[in-house]
Amino acid sequence: MKQVASLQYGVIFKKAFGQVDIFKAFVKAVLGIDLEIDKVETEKSFRPAIGNVDSRFDLFAEDTKNRIIVDIQHERKDSHYDRFLHYHCAAILEQMPKGELSYRPKLKVFTIVVLTSSDKHEKDVLTIDFDPKDLQGKGINEIPHKIIYLCPKCVNENTPIAYREWMEAIKDTLDEQVEESDYHNAMIQKIFDSIQEDGLTPKDRYDMIEEYEDNKLIADKEKEAIQKVAKSMLAEKLPLELIVKLTGLARSEIESLASPLIK
Repeated sequence: MKQVASLQYGVIFKKAFGQVDIFKAFVKAVLGIDLEIDKVETEKSFRPAIGNVDSRFDLFAEDTKNRIIVDIQHERKDSHYDRFLHYHCAAILEQMPKGELSYRPKLKVFTIVVLTSSDKHEKDVLTIDFDPKDLQGKGINEIPHKIIYLCPKCVNENTPIAYREWMEAIKDTLDEQVEESDYHNAMIQKIFDSIQEDGLTPKDRYDMIEEYEDNKLIADKEKEAIQKVAKSMLAEKLPLELIVKLTGLARSEIESLASPLIK
């Protein structure tokens, strides 16, 4: 058993997957693309910004054919599907400089989003495929751009074997310990070595604490807002089972919110 830092933290995810050989192996497993790169950029953004909202990519790399974006998302956000669609489109539009007489970008754009928190849809893999399709669902191979959402907590026996082990490894780190003998991929072993607990720098630990505190603050505010809605529902005497379903709060928590209202 090896003690590791959780890949839910952006700083740790970038520390591991920002390594060129690991990044290339992960992209090969998920997309089947052999990248020809010698660097991976972190916190990449375009200047000037594309559109009215700036885009910042956790990990970004491109060769002469492909532009690859890999982002980590841990906190649960209903907007993350729209958010990464925006990022993806920005990476396409950025390739269209003034004076360009073609709508076809020079590089294919692929975005991989890793959702380390459980997703409300509970799907292991979701894909946005931009290729036009006929009424039978067959593509015409005109537009290659693609977004893939991976949810490691939902990995199962039907997850494509090419990247199942990667998703299982990411999931395994979330409790900060892994059984490294369960994994046979050399790049996954390298990830475990690079995020080993006793190898973290003071800067790594500082960034983890800051990210944890920021996420906790957001989560506390979101929970407070949900509890406020639940109290309003209780005041309107909605059935307890319905409030549980609509808010996602535990029955015991809603009952504790109901106690002051009953007195």
